[in-house]
This record gives sequence, C-alpha cells and structure tokens, in this order.
Amino acid sequence: MALGRKPIEIVNEGKHQLLVKAEHWNRIYLKEVAKVQNGYAFSSKNFVKTGGLPLIRIRDIDSTSTVDRFDGEYSDEFIVTKGDVLIGMDGDFKVARWKGDDALLNQRVCRIIPKSKDFDSKFLFICLQPYLNAINEETSSVTVKHLSSRTIEEIPLPYPPLPEQQAIVSKIEELLSDLENGKQQLILAQQQIKIYRQSLLKWAFEGKLTNKNVKEGELPEGWKIAPLGNICDMKAGFFVKAVEIQKEYNEGLFPCYGGNGLRGYTESYTHKGTFSLIGRQGALCGNVHRVNGVFHATEHAVVTSAKDGIDTDWLFHKLTAMKLNQYSAGAAQPGLSVNKLLKIEVLFPTLKEQKLIVDELESKLTVCDKIEETISQSLQQAESLRQSILKKAFEGKLV
Repeated sequence: MALGRKPIEIVNEGKHQLLVKAEHWNRIYLKEVAKVQNGYAFSSKNFVKTGGLPLIRIRDIDSTSTVDRFDGEYSDEFIVTKGDVLIGMDGDFKVARWKGDDALLNQRVCRIIPKSKDFDSKFLFICLQPYLNAINEETSSVTVKHLSSRTIEEIPLPYPPLPEQQAIVSKIEELLSDLENGKQQLILAQQQIKIYRQSLLKWAFEGKLTNKNVKEGELPEGWKIAPLGNICDMKAGFFVKAVEIQKEYNEGLFPCYGGNGLRGYTESYTHKGTFSLIGRQGALCGNVHRVNGVFHATEHAVVTSAKDGIDTDWLFHKLTAMKLNQYSAGAAQPGLSVNKLLKIEVLFPTLKEQKLIVDELESKLTVCDKIEETISQSLQQAESLRQSILKKAFEGKLV
C-alpha cells in the first residue's frame, strides 16, 4: 500500500528524530532541487543472464552488478551511470548510489537527479534515507509497501545555506568514514565466526574434533555407518487450533513449538523430556531446535528422539550439521519427508565419544556465542552513534 498522507505531516508530528532541522534553516521540497525519474517497464521477454546491459531492479540498487540483464531496444534516458542516486520504491524504500557499470533503470526504481546549484548533491543524498525510513514506517503493511514518485517529490528537506551544507557534508564524511571502517571490521568478524562454527561442526562429525589423527576420507576408529533411522525416531507433532495458542505465558500453560520455534503457550502438552524439533514446511524447513521440559509440539514440527546408545545433545548437533533443508521438496512450499530423512546414511561414534564431542563442541560454541554477542552489541552502538551524528547534523550542531 502507499502512504495515505503528505510527508510534511509526518515531519510536523515530530515523531521521527532525524527529521529535525535547525531553527535558522528553511525547508524546501525535493522537487524544487531535484528531478525524480521513474524507471521503465522493460519487457521481461528480453531479460537475459548474459549479454545486453545490466538491468537495475530493487534488489540490485546497492550492488555492483545485477541479477538480470536486458537484451533489447532502450532509450538512452534510462541509462544509469556510476554514482547516480537510486531509490527502491517497493519494500523497505532504500536509497543508494549505483556502484556498477552503465545499466538500465527498471520500473519501481527511480533516480534522483539534482537540478539546483544551491543544494549540494551530497547533502541531498545524506538527507534522503531518514525521510524514506519515516515514510516506510508510516505506510500500511497490509500488503507490499509502495512508494510513489509524488511522495518523494514532496519530501520537505532541510535547507541550510550552501556553505553550511558543504561543511556538514565534510564533517559527516569524516566521522562516518571511521565509523564505517569499524563497522566493516565487525561484519567481517561476524562472517569469520560463522565460518568457524561450520568448521567446528564439520570437524566434530568427521571425528577430527576429538581425534587429531583422523585422516581425510577415512572412517575414524570405532565409528559406524547406518541410516538415520537406526539412531533416532522421528514423528510429527500434534495439531492445535491457533485460537488455543496464547502469546503470553500464564501459570498452568505449556510452551508450544512449531516448525520455526516457540509459537506461544497452550493448556495441553504432548511431550516431556529433551528432544530435537525439526521444521517440516516452509522456507525455514530443516531448522533444528533443542527443546527440554514439558511442551506441546505442533504438526509442523518433527519431534526427534535419540535411540539407545545415542546422546541426545550429540544428535541435536548432528542434525544441525546435516543442513536438512537440502533434502526438502517442493518449490512454492518446501517440505521435508520423514521417511526420506530416516534413510539418510550417517556416521556415528561410540556413546563415550559422542559425549566427548558434545563437551568439546559446546565449549567452543559458547565462546562463539559470547563473541557474537559482543560484536552485535558493538554494531548496535555503532548504529546509535551514526544516528547521533546525523541528528546533530540536521539540528545544525555538528559544525
């Protein structure tokens, strides 16, 4: 759906802190300082993966390349060059500078073309995202959110004198450059932790985590190969009406788990103990959750229990490492077949070594959790600092 009121009304409410301006500044509508050019509805029959020109769709605006290319006739007026300011007009309403080679401006993406020498183009770019965020927040989300070019044209931008605009841009670039460098280092660390987690799981279930002498491609001593059905039982949970699931916990209720985790709380329960729950359907099918206690498992969860000689925690980590979503079938609504899962052949060690693996693995994963938590907190602090810098800039207090 589209915004049902004017952007100036959102600004006047004073609800969004980055839409402020210094008292001595005026405001000016975007259409007075820039042109909004809508993209063209290029025919999908000419979409190709190679050849032609890159075709910028909403998902591509912050990238250096595009998923699709266009091999057909086009007008030069829709050619986008590096550095052009683009806005995605569906979904999250993001603004970005195009980073790739010459490309074509597709429908539902617009280009902002500065046209006033009294309004700095870099200052314009800095201003845009906070206003788009506010518009996005105030737009109904019953269906996909849509942004119109008229709404963009009516954005009431802060309008300081040109020298002050340029001084603000210079200071923001200086401060945000250091902040962005730090942020990128944190994101890199996040990625490295993710890779390390995957490596830990791989080593654990190849036997290398507890036995450094295991050779690549060889079966570790004491390990066996058997179908998954030989080491665990799998059975779908039980149906419960949506109206019977309460969002808040009250005394006498039990946790209710679906395929993607906790759904709420119910008066009934189906299981007692420690189990691994596997999501059966949807985009997140194959997710594995470890659940302990008394709870209700819905029909969308596969309740998995360890057989004799198999450690429950080892089984949880094993199922997680197997990336079960790769066994899903169906394009529109992916789903897992229990019978298919139970036939998958797996490696497993003795119960004693399973427990050693769990101890070693969980010890290292706990360290990963703490590092990830620290990184997440640092990223939140970086974003808060970024918001603070922008707020001071728009209040006229940064320079």
